[in-house]
Amino acid sequence: MTAETADAAAKTARATKASKATKAGKAAGAAGRKGAADQLQRPPAEVRFADELARLREDDTAPRPPGWALSLEAARRFIVGDPERGVRRKFVGDPSLIDRALVALATSRGLMMVGEPGTAKSLLSELIAAAVSGDSTLTIQGGAATTEDQIKYSWNYALLVSEGPSNRSLVPAPLLRGMAEGKVVRFEEITRCPLEVQDSLLSPLSDRVLGIPELTGPDAMVFAREGFNIIATANTRDRGVNEMSAALKRRFNFETVFPIADFATELDLVEGEAARLLEQSGVGVAPRRDVLEVLVTTFRELRSGKTAGGESMDRLTTVMSTAEAVSVAHAVGIRGWFLRGEEGNAADIVECLAGAGAKDSPDDLARLRRYLEQQAPRRGGEQWRALHAARHRLPG
Repeated sequence: MTAETADAAAKTARATKASKATKAGKAAGAAGRKGAADQLQRPPAEVRFADELARLREDDTAPRPPGWALSLEAARRFIVGDPERGVRRKFVGDPSLIDRALVALATSRGLMMVGEPGTAKSLLSELIAAAVSGDSTLTIQGGAATTEDQIKYSWNYALLVSEGPSNRSLVPAPLLRGMAEGKVVRFEEITRCPLEVQDSLLSPLSDRVLGIPELTGPDAMVFAREGFNIIATANTRDRGVNEMSAALKRRFNFETVFPIADFATELDLVEGEAARLLEQSGVGVAPRRDVLEVLVTTFRELRSGKTAGGESMDRLTTVMSTAEAVSVAHAVGIRGWFLRGEEGNAADIVECLAGAGAKDSPDDLARLRRYLEQQAPRRGGEQWRALHAARHRLPG
């Protein structure tokens, strides 16, 4: 046996041993995660919807792209819902967007989702990763302080000093793990990273290889397994954004995630998410729909700069997204239950709006006050009157 053959055999044995250990660890980890899911504030999608994913896998007879846990058809049903199979809808938006996103991931190009903050880009990337790979936790959070070590790999410096560069001293980051295991890697807020950090994705996306120059021989190159790809997200309105290079843009398919256009759809979404969060927070009552109608209307009008009747009005510079509306609805329910033992009301909305609507500019607080003074009295109903009566609760 030659030295090269011996090295190859040893490497194969290590890989087989690691694969068996990984499978055993996954089985034990899945059981542990499922048992402890109720204690987590927000379990990953593959834990929250483990039963749905299991049912979809059992019934999935459609062809699957190499390395995928589900077919495109089953992955789509997981996201947009399938009442016949007991799979609930998880993303409110254009179903064709889901189709295009899944097709993009089945190709050699990455998927880039752009849009205003709060349009559920991160949620969608998590759901897609859970459906495609069964694992949504290989996540890189972009920011000004993000380094290549946090993206690709780093080192256990105690082992590095004592043994030198080796597989033992290598600490894989999400990108290396995703390539080695054939899984989807999520890169949140990629445009918040410096340009040179973003461009570390060029070789993994184009050549499907990641070099580790500190190692030698076969270990110096990690080749992506089937199933690997990258989902990146970027906000279009946030400050501190770095433009992507043209080379990196060419390696992604871009999809825009738009705000929810229909009032009733957005109201249903806010109601459902707020009810879930309130139940998780120990609140014993569901949110009142008439209060949520006032909340969602207020957010939509302050977001668009137009009333429901089409009249122009002041628009806040702060992003009044659906996600922010859910957060405020949650806070309203918390105030009502834990302070008074009842559902929240429209007066609580005023108390919670200040923190959501006055983040970017001090002028936004004045715009919000004008809305409560000028627009709220024009609407009929008990909750609109309560909203107007509580306008003095705004700070300043």
